[in-house]
Amino acid sequence: MEKRPLVPELYCSNVAESRAFYTEVLGFCVLYEREEDHFAYLEREGAQLMIEELSDGPRTWVTAPLERPYGRGMNLQIWTQDADALYERVQAHQAVIFLPMEEKWYRRHDVFVGNRQFIVQDPDGYMLRFAQDLGMRAESSWAATARLLGQ
Repeated sequence: MEKRPLVPELYCSNVAESRAFYTEVLGFCVLYEREEDHFAYLEREGAQLMIEELSDGPRTWVTAPLERPYGRGMNLQIWTQDADALYERVQAHQAVIFLPMEEKWYRRHDVFVGNRQFIVQDPDGYMLRFAQDLGMRAESSWAATARLLGQ
């Protein structure tokens, strides 16, 4: 198992339900789990995350009461090789789609980087943004001029 520099750990209300969602709907695999702790370490195409059922134990790191949807104000971008196929799976399982599939180009300095992306919510409401890299393209001269003029 290759360790990643950042691995989010998401508290969930029911680890069995979340595990099923992540593995059966989103295609994550379980790298390992500790059933006695209601914990699973998951991976999909190199992206790793941990899920743990919320408990009242001494090792629960919660700074305020958790209310659904969990993770408000945060989305996790997860790269995928085939956003369309995953989007079809998500729709087939009637998962909660927060942002329908889109093609979005973001300016990075003087080029644009493209994503084919959508956001789905897990059973506790965490927002997962799956994105497929569409590459780069040059910024058009009219867009550069408008940006420089503040328009």
